[in-house]
Amino acid sequence: MAITRSTIAMTPSLLFLLFLFATTASPAPIALPLSTSSRWVVDDDGRRVKLACVNWAAHLEPAVAEGLSKQPLDAISKSVAAMGFNCVRLTWPLYLLTDSSFGSLTVRQSLERLGLAESAAGVRVNNPGLLDLTLVQAFQAVVSNLASNSLMVILDNQISKPGWCCSKYDDNGFFGDKYFDTDEWLRGLEMMATMFNSSASVVGMSLRNELRGPKQNVSLWYRYMQRGAEIVHSANPDILVILSGLDYDKDLSFLSEKQVNLSFTKKLVFEYHWYGFSDGGDWGSQNPNEVCAMVIGNITRKGGFLLEQGWPLFLSEFGIDQRGVNEADNHFLSCFLSFAAEKDIDWALWALQGSYYIREGQLGLDETYGALSWDWCKARNSSFIQRLSAIQSPFQGPGLPKSSPYNMIFHPSTGLCIVTNSQLKQLQLGQCAESSAWSYTRQKNLVLKGTKYCLQPEGVSKPAKLGVGCKVSTAKWDLISSSKMHISSNLTNNGNNVCLDIDDNGTIMTNRCKCLSLDGTCNPGSQWFKIIRSSREVNDQIFKQHRSQFVQVEQLYPDDCRKDRNSLA
Repeated sequence: MAITRSTIAMTPSLLFLLFLFATTASPAPIALPLSTSSRWVVDDDGRRVKLACVNWAAHLEPAVAEGLSKQPLDAISKSVAAMGFNCVRLTWPLYLLTDSSFGSLTVRQSLERLGLAESAAGVRVNNPGLLDLTLVQAFQAVVSNLASNSLMVILDNQISKPGWCCSKYDDNGFFGDKYFDTDEWLRGLEMMATMFNSSASVVGMSLRNELRGPKQNVSLWYRYMQRGAEIVHSANPDILVILSGLDYDKDLSFLSEKQVNLSFTKKLVFEYHWYGFSDGGDWGSQNPNEVCAMVIGNITRKGGFLLEQGWPLFLSEFGIDQRGVNEADNHFLSCFLSFAAEKDIDWALWALQGSYYIREGQLGLDETYGALSWDWCKARNSSFIQRLSAIQSPFQGPGLPKSSPYNMIFHPSTGLCIVTNSQLKQLQLGQCAESSAWSYTRQKNLVLKGTKYCLQPEGVSKPAKLGVGCKVSTAKWDLISSSKMHISSNLTNNGNNVCLDIDDNGTIMTNRCKCLSLDGTCNPGSQWFKIIRSSREVNDQIFKQHRSQFVQVEQLYPDDCRKDRNSLA
């Protein structure tokens, strides 16, 4: 059967996807543009907007958003929303705008000049209306389609010369490098900001990704980042201006002594990157508690302090090998989720793309960090998306439904929280949307808020319980281990400690504390719990809507996932 635009639109999986979005309740619309209020990003009504984004690459050699040879653009945008993300950090190379002979190439020409005839054929099948647009027009079409699916966009200048990022010696890394002419960069920023100054969905611009290399220094950072910020704000006063740090965006420590000096306010955000592989290999060789504590301490010194100073900090790149085979990444992710939940930070996952047209000379490279599969048909790892959904909605911030502050007990290894049943007889893991409200008191009791009940241990390998005798020593819970994620009670006066744990059914148990120190082969994940602060309404409906979307994610992509089109590219 010949495939036309109308038959693509009527494929069963896309019909189901459209049905899902027609029937799933949506949170209240965001009043754009965005601005900042202390450490929070807020909308035009002053309500907290948590950036829960995914990176979509469009900066490699073709300078075409990845995946357009695999699936229709609208289906990709809808899959982003279906996985609970509310924004896309869309990357772009500087030469897209500053080299007119490059930016005026059509999508077809750009792909074919790189020997990517099959990818061009895939775009012809899946996105025929894009094939003969110029690269700039195709980029605009992607932004427009994301907007039509109620997704915010952050434009990230990833690199100058199109290609994979990043290397310390790629001559793309710092002001004055071979491919990083500062005047050209400033001109490109102004062009991009101007291009989208009437597009409300473009809510921010990251001025440059991962500054790096032997030339990097603080004085030039201030000089050019401040100039870039002023130029972008002048061209487009509505958008957030996002500044990255040094050393692959892992160092903003210099801001602790000297803040930037800008003519505008309420639009400045800083960004930071965190990957497990950038932590020196410690996740694979040392005790996870000790590594987590060490790394979070380092992040606090290098960038996290900005939150305490009242500046928004956007974790604009993090990610893991989603095949689940990398034990170091698995430890890292639990630590990351505990930090992200505790700080209630804005973030962007690397990456959306399941594969690339070409990356570092390899055609059709599989992106194991991608949220989507190689063929862009389905979620690569649905359990990962489930865990991530726990931090997609805000826990705190201006304009949330009024509720007195309380604690949630978050289990990062599952992305779930401790909940109670209606009879208060059993504690188990459940959706954080249905989390019980706790109070962690000065006496170190975990009290079910609004009641006289507190958390108590029954013994080793027994379910934890709720009791009214909160003055007994066993009802006191200490946060032990370097990570402070082991929640421990002393069963007797002789130091016989137990820690909260879970069984295979998600029931909250108490067991001997494990993996507290030294042993780098031990996995503490089942006993890692994070007490986090929240002020959102208990059983928050907006959070539940994120979860209801996730429930359907696996169903969005049937196993055969339009095989007739995936034979191309």
